[in-house]
Amino acid sequence: MLKNYSSAIDFYLLGFYGSKERHNILFAVFLFLYSVTLMGNIVIIVTVCVDKRLQSPMYFFLGHLSVLEILITSVAVPLMLWGLLLPGMQAISLTACAAQLYLYLSLGTSELVLLGVMAVDRYVAVCNPLRYNIIMNSHTCIWVVIMSWVFGFLFQIWPVYATFQLTFCKSNVLDHFYCDRGQLLRLSCDDSLFTELILFLMAVFIIVGSLIPTIVSYTYIISTILKIPTASGRRKAFSTCASHFTVVVIGYGTCLFLYVKPKQTQAAEYNRVASVMVLVVTPFLNPFIFTLRNDKFIEAFRDVMKRCCHLLKG
Repeated sequence: MLKNYSSAIDFYLLGFYGSKERHNILFAVFLFLYSVTLMGNIVIIVTVCVDKRLQSPMYFFLGHLSVLEILITSVAVPLMLWGLLLPGMQAISLTACAAQLYLYLSLGTSELVLLGVMAVDRYVAVCNPLRYNIIMNSHTCIWVVIMSWVFGFLFQIWPVYATFQLTFCKSNVLDHFYCDRGQLLRLSCDDSLFTELILFLMAVFIIVGSLIPTIVSYTYIISTILKIPTASGRRKAFSTCASHFTVVVIGYGTCLFLYVKPKQTQAAEYNRVASVMVLVVTPFLNPFIFTLRNDKFIEAFRDVMKRCCHLLKG
C-alpha cells in the first residue's frame, strides 16, 4: 500500500552506485575539480576587481559569471561530496530540497541570460567598435547584470512551486545526488503530464530565448571578421570572442542535453551523468577557457601576484 510522503520530513538521496572504493575515487576526483573551480573563479573575481586594466564590460561580465559558477557548484557539489563519504542514503529535508532546486535553477537561468548578454557585448566590440564605450557604458552594464540576476530568481519561482505542489506518494527516495526535478516528478502519484509540458516549454523559452541573441550576435561577428583583409586582423578579432564562444557551445550543449526534453522523468543514470557535466566538469573548464589564452588577463594576474608578494614581504 502506497503511503503519502508529501508531508514527510526527509527525502533520501541514493547518490552514486558502486563499492566504497569507487566512492572514494569519485570523492577524490570531484573534490579536486570542485577545489580548482573555486580557486580559478576566485582568481578571476579578485583580478578583475583589483586590476584597473580589466575595468571593461567584458571583464565585468566575466566577474559576475565567475560568481554564478561558484554559487551553482556550491549549491549541490558539497552535498554530493558528503554523500560519497557516508554509507547508505543521505537524508535531506523537504525545505532544503526545495531550496536547493530553486537556487540551482535560478542561478542557472541567470547564467544563461548573462552568457547571452556577453554575446551581445562581443558583437558590439567587433562590429561597432567606435561606439562600444557609448553603448556598453557602466550604467548599461550594471543594469543588464542586475536584470539577469533578478530575472533568474523570479522566473524559477513558479516551476519550483508547481513541482512541490505535487503529492509524492510512491516513495521518498531520490535516485540522484541532489534534488533533481525529474526524479521528484517520478515520485509523484498525481497526473503530472500538464506540469511537465509547462516545465518543458519554460526550459525551451529560457534556453532558446537566451541562445537567439547569441546566434544572431555570432552570425554578425563571423560576417564582420571574414571581411577583414589580413589574416592577423581576423585572428585578433576572433580571439576577443573565442573563449566566450567555446563556453557557450559547452554550456548550452549540456543544458539542452539535460533540460530540453519533453519527458522530465528521464533515466536516472542519464540525469546523473548530465548533471555531473553541468555541475562539475563545465564550471571546472570555464576559468581555463577564459584565461589561459588571454594575455591581458595573464599579465594582470601576474601583477596582482607581485603586489601580494610585496605586501606579504612588507
